[in-house]
Amino acid sequence: MHPFVHLHVHTQYSILDGQAAIPKLVDKAIRDGMPGMAVTDHGNMMGIKEFLNYVGKVNAGRAKEGLEPFKPIVGCEMYVAPRRLTQKDKAAGDGANYHLIVLAKNLKGYHNLVKLVSKAWTEGFYSHPRTDRTELEKYHEDLIVCSACIAGEVPAKILKGDIAGARESIEWHKRLWGDDYYLELQRHEVTDP
Repeated sequence: MHPFVHLHVHTQYSILDGQAAIPKLVDKAIRDGMPGMAVTDHGNMMGIKEFLNYVGKVNAGRAKEGLEPFKPIVGCEMYVAPRRLTQKDKAAGDGANYHLIVLAKNLKGYHNLVKLVSKAWTEGFYSHPRTDRTELEKYHEDLIVCSACIAGEVPAKILKGDIAGARESIEWHKRLWGDDYYLELQRHEVTDP
């Protein structure tokens, strides 16, 4: 079996959505044989320092035992405004912000992710820290993006019956990220008609 790596993980830093402590998550992932894990808290990167520090300690011990290092993946489940991050009103039918998983591929990707999240807090905050397509285009390099959970743009539009809108979203993200864009699949028991 191929190794499995969680790329959508919330910690206690996802306020009202996660309660797992970072050391426990990392230890569990290692016990389950995972070679790495991403931390993708909602709208913030507040747990990333703790995550990287703890994985650094774990990897020092693993190196002494001759084991492969555990791979920490830095990310964020970002909120994406339906239009511009500075536009505070909701147009008819827009609903809430969409979710988007954004992962850093390397140091440049990390810097771009930090810019996106920081600007979401300082310029885009409206109920949540949010970004938009313009900012994603500006800072897209060296990032991997997943369509996110049921609150992502693609699944949200599919659930509304807007297949053309879902297709447009997929095509837009695919044009920007190419092979670094993934459709995320999750098991959900949706009972809506």
